[in-house]
This record gives sequence, C-alpha cells and structure tokens, in this order.
Amino acid sequence: MFADTLLIVAISICTALFAEGVTYILVYRTEKYKKLKASIEKQTKKLDKKKETVTDISRQPGHKKKIEKEEERLKSEKRDLSYVKMQSMFVIGFIFTSLMGMFNSIFDGRVVGKLPFTPISFLQGISHRNLAGDDYTDCSFIFLYILCTMSIRQNIQKMLGFAPSRAVS
Repeated sequence: MFADTLLIVAISICTALFAEGVTYILVYRTEKYKKLKASIEKQTKKLDKKKETVTDISRQPGHKKKIEKEEERLKSEKRDLSYVKMQSMFVIGFIFTSLMGMFNSIFDGRVVGKLPFTPISFLQGISHRNLAGDDYTDCSFIFLYILCTMSIRQNIQKMLGFAPSRAVS
C-alpha cells in the first residue's frame, strides 16, 4: 500500500511536469501571451495608481469615466489571455483523461492509502471508488491522484515561475 501511494505521488509529479511542459510550448513562450501578460500588468498598475490619486470620485466625474474605461480594457485583455490559455487546457484535459483511464485500470480495486478520517458523503464515491468493503477510510487511486495533482501542479507552476501574478489573476 505504501509503495502504491509513493508511485501515485511520483505519477502525479510526472504528469504535472508534463502538463507544464505542454503549457509552456503552447502558451507561455508565445509572443501573444507575453504581450497580453505585460499589458495586463501595466494596466493594473496604472488603474491602481488612478484609484489611489482620486480620493472622492463623486467630486470628479471625468475620472470615474476614465477609471471605468480602464477597467473595461483590463477586463477585455484578461478575457483574451484566458482564450490564449484555453488551447492548452483542452490538450492537457485530453491527455489527463487518457492517462487517468490507463492508471485507473492499473490500480482498479486496490487500496492505495488509508485516510485518517471518514470523508463526507458526497466525496465517498470518489475516495472509495471501485474498492470492496465498507471501510470508507480506504483510499482509491482516483482520489489520491486528484489531490496530489491539484496540489503538486500549483507548486510546480510557482517553482517554474508560471503561476499567474496577482495583477493577471
């Protein structure tokens, strides 16, 4: 059981690195992404500066329209950035789905971990998927894999410098 748990963590690390590699190739290295990201960061700083300088918007009606116009521009560029990222999300989603099917067949019916708690009812279907018995503290592959991938991928993005800045998100 412990070896299976470590194997799933290793699989999760490898798939997260692979996903970031695909995302780098399809998104992060493109000029369009770089331009949009720089523009969004620049506009966010500009908008924050305008909001700081204007203390009472109701007294200065011209500034309110300028701020709203800047916010609309920023919203539009964030939408464009999301569209650029969406291409890789489809590819990664397809790859993860096929990999999950393959790994699910390998670990089908095997307890890969023991949870220190009994999951709430709507999570028991995932945490105890394809396992025999009624011990809901037993953990299936799919539950552990999803948890590991979610946490590990976020950390890998931060380590590689691909996590979106606060201005972009």
